[in-house]
Amino acid sequence: MAQARIMDGTVVARRIVEESAERAAALTARTGVTPCLATVLVGEDPASVTYVRMKQNRSRKTGIASRHVALPATTTTGELVAALRELSADPAVHGILLQHPVGEHIDERAAFEAIAPEKDVDGVTFASFATMSFGLPGFVSCTPGGMMRLLDAYDVDPAGKRAVVVGRSAILGKPAGMLLLARDATVTYCHSRTRDLSAVAREADIVVAAVGRARLIRGQDIKPGAVVLDAGYNDGNVGDVDFDTAVERASLITPVPGGVGPMTIALLLEQTVDAAARQLGVEARGAGHSSNEM
Repeated sequence: MAQARIMDGTVVARRIVEESAERAAALTARTGVTPCLATVLVGEDPASVTYVRMKQNRSRKTGIASRHVALPATTTTGELVAALRELSADPAVHGILLQHPVGEHIDERAAFEAIAPEKDVDGVTFASFATMSFGLPGFVSCTPGGMMRLLDAYDVDPAGKRAVVVGRSAILGKPAGMLLLARDATVTYCHSRTRDLSAVAREADIVVAAVGRARLIRGQDIKPGAVVLDAGYNDGNVGDVDFDTAVERASLITPVPGGVGPMTIALLLEQTVDAAARQLGVEARGAGHSSNEM
């Protein structure tokens, strides 16, 4: 069997960002208002600082204003909630991103829920999970949403396929499964207590690796011809999939880096423009739409 085709998230994301930039410019020209994304960072974790800076730079290049709120590592849950509620009430802010993790002493769920649903462009609130699950208008979790767009870009229709999601986090594994279910895939969730994970994974037509363990999924765990989406990013620039062995069995696979990561930021920017349009009462294409990007 030939090696898998690489799903180039950088190329697909670039097209989404370019379209978002055009829409942001048109929105600003029509309303005089520039879409604004507020980023909130607690502490000075080097990786988080880098991620936030990257998102700010991409925002500005897309014609989206960026506001940053930097809070000390000693910030309490109450103080963080207050800051997020203040941004939620500010009409000049259209989207809010809370960079996580926020520190073990903070109730992260309470913080997420302080974000107004109409500004939850990262798709982390209960309201966003509900709209994803029920197929209602709202915002998708950016990484799972980006994975769905990659499937569309490479003409992979999940309908009728067996999808195995390895990982069950509230903002990655669980929403990924719900989005696949909404597209008529038959979804199995796996996790740390799954017995014989390899056997379950080998039944999958679509494998989503989102557990945060380097090279957990190996080539022998992949059914020949399966589509592999690797949402992991671990030390050493490696994903949750052992790429070198999986590429020999899959039909399509995302690299790390350059696969799912760029799509996450692209969806964040797209949904910020969508949020601004909705808040300003201007018609715009809904977030999480399906299109063929390739």
